[in-house]
Amino acid sequence: MNAATDQGFVNFDISENGIGTISFGHPMSNSLPGKILRKLAETITELGKNDAVKVIILKSEGEKAFCAGASFDELISINDFETGKAFFSGFAHVINACRTCPKLIIGRVQGKAVGGGVGVASAVDYCLATKHAEIKLSELAVGIGPFVVGPAVERKIGLSAMSELAINATEWRSADWAKKKGLYTDVFDNEADLDKEIVRLSQQLAKSNPEAMHLLKKVFWQGTDHWNELLLERAEISGKLVLSEFTRNAINAFKKK
Repeated sequence: MNAATDQGFVNFDISENGIGTISFGHPMSNSLPGKILRKLAETITELGKNDAVKVIILKSEGEKAFCAGASFDELISINDFETGKAFFSGFAHVINACRTCPKLIIGRVQGKAVGGGVGVASAVDYCLATKHAEIKLSELAVGIGPFVVGPAVERKIGLSAMSELAINATEWRSADWAKKKGLYTDVFDNEADLDKEIVRLSQQLAKSNPEAMHLLKKVFWQGTDHWNELLLERAEISGKLVLSEFTRNAINAFKKK
C-alpha cells in the first residue's frame, strides 16, 4: 500500500449544461497531503479557465468527514523550513485558486471539517452543508495555528468568531453555529436534501450571465488582492512552527488518540 501522503485523488466532471464538479478524497477522513493540495488548486484554476464551465461545485467523497485538513503523516515528516513552507503553501494556493477563479464556486460540506477543511469551506463563494458538518480549527492544539486559512475564515465569519475557533481549538462548533456566523448559507437534515438544493442552484447559475457572475465575484472578493503574498507569508510562520519540538510531540500525541 502507498504511504498516506501518496494516497487520495482529485477528479472533475463537466456536465452538458456547464456545471463543473470537482471531487477530492483521501482514505484518512479526506485529509489533504501536499500532492492533493497541488492537484486541487490546479483543477480549480483549470475549470476556471474553461469556457465550457459556467459554475463550479466543490465537494469531497464519502458520507462522513468533509475534510480533516492537513495530513498528519506529512506534517510529522517535515524536517526543514523549505519543506514546511511548501506544504502550508499548498493551502494558500487552494484558497487563492478559489479566490481568483472567475466562476462562482458552490461548496458541498456533508460532514465534519477540521483546520484546512474549514479554510476550504470558507474559500468557496456559496457553501451548503448538512447538520453533521461540525467545524473545528484544531491547529493550536497541535502547536501550530490557523495562520494560512485564517484570512479566509475571518473574511467569512468575522474576527470574533474566527478567534473563538482558533483559541478554543479542541471544541467542535455545530453546523447551526457555522450557519449563524455566515460560513454556511443553509444547513440540511441529510445529503439528499443538500444535493437537491445544490442541483437547483447550480442549474440556475449555469443559465446566468457569465460576465455578470464574474464581475459579481470580483466585488465579493474586493480587498483581497494582497492574499498572494499574505498567505505565503503565513505559510512561512506555520513552516517554522511545525519544526519545533513542541509541535512534533503534540502531533505524535494527537495521532495516538
